[in-house]
Amino acid sequence: MQISFVDVSANRPRLLAYPVNKGESPEWLGKAVAEGAKAARFEGKGNQIFETFVERDGAVERVALAGIGDAGAEDRLSLLERAGAGLVAKYLTSGEEELLIDLSRARLSPQEAVAVLLGARLRAWRHDAYRTRLRDDQKPSLGRIAVLGAPEGTEQAWTIELAVAAGVAFTRELVTEPANIIYPESFVDRCKQRFDGVGLEISVLDEEQMHALGMGALLGVAQGSVRPPRLLVLRWNGGGDEKPVAFVGKGVTFDTGGISIKPAAGMEDMKWDMGGAGAVAGTMLALALRKAKANVVGVCGLVENMPDGNAQRPGDVVTSMSGQTIEVINTDAEGRLVLCDALTWTQKNVQPRAIVDLATLTGAIILSLAHEYAGLFSNDDDLAAKLDAAGKASGDRLWRFPLGPAYDKMLESAIADMKNVGPRFGGSITAAQFLQRYVDKGTPWAHLDIAGTVWADKPGATWDKGATGFGVRLLDRFIRDNYEG
Repeated sequence: MQISFVDVSANRPRLLAYPVNKGESPEWLGKAVAEGAKAARFEGKGNQIFETFVERDGAVERVALAGIGDAGAEDRLSLLERAGAGLVAKYLTSGEEELLIDLSRARLSPQEAVAVLLGARLRAWRHDAYRTRLRDDQKPSLGRIAVLGAPEGTEQAWTIELAVAAGVAFTRELVTEPANIIYPESFVDRCKQRFDGVGLEISVLDEEQMHALGMGALLGVAQGSVRPPRLLVLRWNGGGDEKPVAFVGKGVTFDTGGISIKPAAGMEDMKWDMGGAGAVAGTMLALALRKAKANVVGVCGLVENMPDGNAQRPGDVVTSMSGQTIEVINTDAEGRLVLCDALTWTQKNVQPRAIVDLATLTGAIILSLAHEYAGLFSNDDDLAAKLDAAGKASGDRLWRFPLGPAYDKMLESAIADMKNVGPRFGGSITAAQFLQRYVDKGTPWAHLDIAGTVWADKPGATWDKGATGFGVRLLDRFIRDNYEG
């Protein structure tokens, strides 16, 4: 979606949209429009859209009014995003090619104006690469948005949010692609292609190098697949001599469950079990594109979990890079095995000031939070508070769960340092408790279980059915608010 700013509406497209505050009547469009909106019970509330046609200077214009709620509403930015997204959702396949959004009467700040555009840009994303039989009325037609009457400072603010939107789009792309297209090696290749020229430093560890480092937990997951694993490291150096913040992502590009194989129904969804790594990659792209004034390292542990004759078995014991041994009770609890070695590598080689890992780790988090929040676990109250605030500001919402020694007892093994799963209850908590064993004392760390938020079975406010891009806006806001001067 191309978004541009115009000073005059000389070449007005046929489709025009006006954001309208709650309680305001669109009298400036004429009595017929105002009366029509009133008859349709359009009041400017959030999520309301009213459409009509008007004749002006001999031409017929298609006019949409988008409700943006009360000017002082606590969720004002969210309402504005929804207005922009709602317009695009309505007209994306309408046959219209260009939309003019007139902000001149809405009395918005630059930040508020940008929220409208960000919602529009995010909602316009689609992945039609493999759809060859779309009817004309199913194909996207709307490709351009012109913005009239934007307040001073909007264009500069938009360049930042445009970078974030690009990061979200890249995450959605990675998460949406099927597992025969995106696997550990091709994930790396896709990132190299997309990051070309943006200033990120990229390094990759292959299977032989990880063997030399003793990354037995990660490699144990990968050994059943013909697709070799990779550890992808992305560095953005924009903050001088400051120690970096590290983001670590689980990248299981397809998860059959291994020998503890999943039921066939719904297994196709497991292409998005690399959503954590996808969010890290998208965030790093966003930070690089907007030239963030911070040092950040993204680490993606990339494997495929398959059940061939070489796959690890339930009951096998593996030795992690940290030297701790793990009895693998369930091979479908593989994400924590990938992350524990990635966390150890990150601490030894990056010495970060804080670590945030992201993973589609447990179905238990979906039972707890449905698809509304991601689970937050942390050993540091300050870090947890910063992430929670970033979640509220960005719309990628988090809910904090407990950690504690009582949960450690659930991971005790009779023959190794720990099991990789606990009992049935508290599954997302014991998974986080497992990961905490690999965090060095004194290192602020947070774990985000995003299993319920990376994929949607129905359209949301700023996404269509499918990949949501969850995590990118959260992490970008976290860096922006806490690590950039």
